[in-house]
Amino acid sequence: MPLRITNILRPVEEPESELADYLMQRLKLRAGDILSWRILRKSLDARSRRSMKFVYSILVEFPPKVQKSLEAKNENDIVSYSPQKFKEPSSGSVPLDHPPVIVGAGPAGLLAGYYLALKGYRPVIIDRGESVKQRVKAIREFDRGGELDPENNYLFGEGGAGCFSDGKLTCRISGPDVDWVLQRFVDCGGKESILYEHRPHLGSNKLPLICRNLRRRIEVLGGSFRFGCCLKTLQIENRKIVGLKTNQGIMPTSQLVLAIGHSARDTYRMLHEQGVPFRQKAFQLGLRIEQPQENINKQNYGKPEYLKILGAADYSLIAPGQRDLFTFCMCSGGYIIPSISEPNMFCTNGMSNSKHDSPYANSGLVVTLEPEEFGNNHPLAGVHLQQKYEALAFELAGKNYFCPVQTAEDFLAEKPFDPSRLLECSYRRGAKPIDLSPLLPPQIISALRLGMKVMDEKWRGNFLKDAILVGPEMRGSSPVRIERDRQTREVPEVSGLYPVGEGAGYAGGIMTAAVDGLLTAKTIAANFAPLQV
Repeated sequence: MPLRITNILRPVEEPESELADYLMQRLKLRAGDILSWRILRKSLDARSRRSMKFVYSILVEFPPKVQKSLEAKNENDIVSYSPQKFKEPSSGSVPLDHPPVIVGAGPAGLLAGYYLALKGYRPVIIDRGESVKQRVKAIREFDRGGELDPENNYLFGEGGAGCFSDGKLTCRISGPDVDWVLQRFVDCGGKESILYEHRPHLGSNKLPLICRNLRRRIEVLGGSFRFGCCLKTLQIENRKIVGLKTNQGIMPTSQLVLAIGHSARDTYRMLHEQGVPFRQKAFQLGLRIEQPQENINKQNYGKPEYLKILGAADYSLIAPGQRDLFTFCMCSGGYIIPSISEPNMFCTNGMSNSKHDSPYANSGLVVTLEPEEFGNNHPLAGVHLQQKYEALAFELAGKNYFCPVQTAEDFLAEKPFDPSRLLECSYRRGAKPIDLSPLLPPQIISALRLGMKVMDEKWRGNFLKDAILVGPEMRGSSPVRIERDRQTREVPEVSGLYPVGEGAGYAGGIMTAAVDGLLTAKTIAANFAPLQV
């Protein structure tokens, strides 16, 4: 059994390739005493701006005599390592007359589809949007001033919203299911280091290729895709799924995975009308701040060489208060992008490529809004609140999908805005200077103004220096949750209907959505027999 050696602190200037030599010196070993090694975990200790270190956890194999000697030392940082195994259920025995259908080709849908295809269930994955290649084309046309395609955009299509929104893989969960998902991303083109980095990041420029490769692997394994295929209604008989109606016709199935994403609002409405149980859920909303990346680098790095070694600096801040304000989806070296799925509405998001090479940094500044603040008890009240402010943002910014923008200084001072003032912004389509305060509920605006001052004080006036604000920012999480049974993962009232991912209210990012989809795929596999070819 290999040993895990933890709390290895090394200067960031030291390359990973020298870790074995360091271990030899630290453990007083001779050549040949280390048979093999690999990094389990790598994070950054940035407490000292001028003496930054990487913190490693390393898995090492030793000859038996050496290992026995090291174990006898009984050091806390050297322990036997027995990793948790990825649990795979035995295939069930209940036959399926039709393949499982997965609605949505985002992280939850793709990873559920991958597992089911791997186990012989030949899933059919449908998405209202188009393939990655067609999405890229539509997004470029929109960014240049073209029309919004409500079915094929930054949010809908192969890869889901995550495909064009930064590619962060950070999550608060860990274990073999997370490792399994990360390995699938590596298999499909992600860099090996995402397996052990503390804050893994794929990059918006890498995700389209990874999503395409996932699709191709699923197809080779017997799964299939239908793009431009939008769910219209469920077919339910005796409280069981028997099929679904789409714009491309009727599809029979007894196992339907809903991985619809957090922006399929018309689908929410249809499901609610068909009796699928929803409940309100707290969600985050606010604005997005954009600063010169150079300012962030100067704040974080005490040596100029750190920039070359570590790349564009990032941050994670919280301003405690009656309503905590916190940063969300920080994109170093990134761009402001739209998060739009409906005509005549506007919402913001951020992205960054794998090299983080834009001169801008941006991050969400968000506050949590509780269900009792939504305005009424309708299950979709949070969605209605989002639509209200997104429609207002579209109108006030000129009704052309320009980005509403205001300097942080003017926002805090509540100064009258100058409509002729041109503000530099990374949003490609164009920006419109306006007063941002009408774009969010008053209590959120108040929390933003209080919290931003606290954050700026923490950075001694450098956080808001040369900063602009855009908004609104309110698609970071779903304001609804579709009820499901904890054990069966099905909607209690409808057998064979499985809500998963962000759109169902059970995830908050690429990784948690992907793992949620995987867990549901395992559940289906445990209950039903693979399809006969």
